[in-house]
Amino acid sequence: MGLALGRMNGMKLAGALALALASPLVQGATGPGNNIEERLLASHNRERASLGIPPLAWNELLERDARIYAEELTRIGRLEHSVDDPGEVEPQGENLWAGTHGYYGPEQMVGLWVAEKKDFKPGIFPNNSLSGDLENVAHYTQVMWRSSRAVGCAVAHGREDDFLVCRYSEGGNVIGEEPF
Repeated sequence: MGLALGRMNGMKLAGALALALASPLVQGATGPGNNIEERLLASHNRERASLGIPPLAWNELLERDARIYAEELTRIGRLEHSVDDPGEVEPQGENLWAGTHGYYGPEQMVGLWVAEKKDFKPGIFPNNSLSGDLENVAHYTQVMWRSSRAVGCAVAHGREDDFLVCRYSEGGNVIGEEPF
């Protein structure tokens, strides 16, 4: 019996040691800035899946455009939507977010847009806000827009704030269409 107890304690010790050694890896994987692309995409697709909407794919060209504009937002120091390129046949959709530098993870950033669903009502865009204020649902409808198939996002770090820009193809929030 003493030998079995010794083996049991040895196994517990080995398990505790393995857990302790793995902890930095696990913690590092969930820090605010780690695996950001995968986490942003997963946050979008988790909400889309909840309503049976096809998942978005990550697009490096959209990410590049998002990164360029996120850097611009750090220069101007505030949120301001980009101007559509008049030569662009299919304009990109865009969601913007800003928050205290280093404080928020990607799930919280996208979560703010997803939280707008509390004001969402089904119907033809732009008549989708229970409060009558389209600004209360427009980020959510872009995340969920059924015909959007790709997303690319980037975070830029300003002096005080982080700026997240996500670009979508096809762009959503099209007047006269149903979001999903």
